[in-house]
Amino acid sequence: MTETATPAAAAGTIAIGGDLSVNRLGFGSMRLTGKGIWGPPADHDECIRVLRRAVELGVDFIDTADSYGPYVAEELIREALHPYDGVVIATKAGLLRTGPDEWVPLGNPSYLRQEVEMSLRRLGVERIDLLQLHRVDPNYPLADQVGELATMKDEGKIRHVGLSEVSVEQLRAAQEVTPIVSVQNLFNLTNRSAEPVLNEAEATGIAFIPWFPLAAGPLAATEGGPLSSLFADHDATPSQLALAWLLRRSPVMLPIPGTSRVDHLEVNVAAAGIELTDAEFEAIDNLTL
Repeated sequence: MTETATPAAAAGTIAIGGDLSVNRLGFGSMRLTGKGIWGPPADHDECIRVLRRAVELGVDFIDTADSYGPYVAEELIREALHPYDGVVIATKAGLLRTGPDEWVPLGNPSYLRQEVEMSLRRLGVERIDLLQLHRVDPNYPLADQVGELATMKDEGKIRHVGLSEVSVEQLRAAQEVTPIVSVQNLFNLTNRSAEPVLNEAEATGIAFIPWFPLAAGPLAATEGGPLSSLFADHDATPSQLALAWLLRRSPVMLPIPGTSRVDHLEVNVAAAGIELTDAEFEAIDNLTL
């Protein structure tokens, strides 16, 4: 394991959109909220410490969304990190929250514009570095949804446009409207259904941001989990090995493990320094889960 003053730097870098160079281990802010990703967190001060500690550890890519809370995660990020010196804040719009654990796609272009404008205010910025369409709403043409974000990009309110939970066909269709620099799909050792999208992202040189990178528990189990038995004598936790596998899987991979605890954050970020051997990578890759 490689140790540095800023551990996240050991993951290497990726240039989002060709001009936003960030370390390839980021932070996802969804867990900085209450139960059901609804309302404020149980420990506000600890969440502020998590965000500040992440940056101290070299994390310079923070993923969030207007729907986390809703609004709570963006507000915490501003409180903890504004004015974001050297840190890229990526947010998302396109999901309406109607209650705990309830997520309703809403791609009305007017709604997307409203949410981007409000994210600008909550984050305290004049331009959002990366704005991702959180979900494609089947009730509106994809070209209209992406087109509204492209218009706001032309207005200087968005720097780059990304997508979340899309197919290869949707990604290609969106690219016809405006350059797409990132795609954020569910992907981890237990669920690789987005592999065609990952391959497309790699072929076209855009960032692939896997959400739910640790499957929220099964892969992180220290006893009885699939990785604990495979590498019981390895100097790493199962969750670190799962993240190391993601980083090795593709040079465009940008994992964003999230947590609301500093100790958990430090364990996750340390995964950037793990160098898997070919045999270890293949053993993890071939796990039947």
